[in-house]
Amino acid sequence: MSDPVPPPRLTAPTTAVRESFLAGEWADHLADGVSAEWLDEAHRDFGAFVARRRGVQERWGVPCSTFWYVSGQDYLGTLIVRHRLTPELAEVGGHVGYHVVTPWRRRGHATRMLAAGLVECRRLGLDRVLLTCASDNEPSRRVITANGGVHDGRVQGEDRYWVTLTPPTTR
Repeated sequence: MSDPVPPPRLTAPTTAVRESFLAGEWADHLADGVSAEWLDEAHRDFGAFVARRRGVQERWGVPCSTFWYVSGQDYLGTLIVRHRLTPELAEVGGHVGYHVVTPWRRRGHATRMLAAGLVECRRLGLDRVLLTCASDNEPSRRVITANGGVHDGRVQGEDRYWVTLTPPTTR
């Protein structure tokens, strides 16, 4: 698969990437050896599936925004911003969760997707963002540190990183 054109960007979930979303998420589940049963809903009615992911949703006990990282008709991954932390998310999970689907990995997309996600966090008024990753997840650790993450220990097998967001520039 060649790199997509136009450049990828974060967007609200969209029906425009139906085929590549289904293919990418299916490939992830096959690679990870986990059930893809949750994709049945997307296969049946992709429009309704997308509609449920748009806007602010309540998940993990907090408001969350879901973004897809897309280029034209290509779905590359998902980024979720949790607008605040619960005590549980303050230990494991943090403000942001993201993944790039298997066909698009190892091309710098996660680093750029997280950078764009941090801009969204700033728009929500967050000054600092907590990210966590499994202690053995070296690729995610590199993505987080490339985006300014500062290590803040380990809880329940998850490394914790804080990113201080720069204030928006005024002109």
